[in-house]
Amino acid sequence: MTTPERPTRPLPRGRRFDLRATAMFFGLLATALVTGGLALRALSGVVRQRPVWAFVLVCVVLAIVLAHGRRRRWLSAARIARRAGEALEQATTTALDALEAPAPALATAPAPAPPTAHADGHGPGRALGQETGHTSGYEPGHDFDALSPEEFEEAIAALCARDGCSRVQVVGGAGDLGADVTAVCPEGRRLVIQCKRYGDDNKVGSQDLQRFGGTCFTVHEADVALVVTTSDFTEPAEGYAAQCGIVCVARDALLAWSDGRAPAPWAACTGGPAA
Repeated sequence: MTTPERPTRPLPRGRRFDLRATAMFFGLLATALVTGGLALRALSGVVRQRPVWAFVLVCVVLAIVLAHGRRRRWLSAARIARRAGEALEQATTTALDALEAPAPALATAPAPAPPTAHADGHGPGRALGQETGHTSGYEPGHDFDALSPEEFEEAIAALCARDGCSRVQVVGGAGDLGADVTAVCPEGRRLVIQCKRYGDDNKVGSQDLQRFGGTCFTVHEADVALVVTTSDFTEPAEGYAAQCGIVCVARDALLAWSDGRAPAPWAACTGGPAA
């Protein structure tokens, strides 16, 4: 008994391999990737300035994806490359238009006024000069004992301005390196003052003078260096000041200067450290 031969179906004929079409596909794909990278790079700046364009581009991409999903037949490689190129060209044109459009002006707060520089150029200070006519913190016969250390510095600066100094500044504070007031004497010498608001039972000692003497001439470049106090000086402090050329203004001398009974302390000072 023979078995009937079953008819066989012919195998479906597949597409033949086309090297030219494959090379064209990969070439177009590489071009699309490079163009897309350049477009994304151009769009990144637009997105930072105008975030609304990012939303528009996302909507465009979603619409393209949805439209592509509804199609029931495969598109050829050439059509995919052509449509991708058109979409990228449109996106690039939109990005360039957005870059050419002026960005909205942002409200900016006014810049703060720069701090007043020291007369020696070392940082900020509170200006108090004869040219401003400002004498805050000083009155004739003022009770210096009632002032705070900061107010005492302001009063000494006002005295300097009253007696003809220019470029008077209160520079005391953290990191002042011993200088509380700086000014330029009427004859043009640079004046550096350290203020000591002490009580009667607390005299200015030699250590205070040594610290000031180490910076007043070398760091602050003083021509005349003064130490003004509401108290008095110890004998070692006065001896050190005489050796270094520092003028000591004790309580009695300060009151006489303030009341106009004595000339300004720098008037009889030759200035500079002793040889």
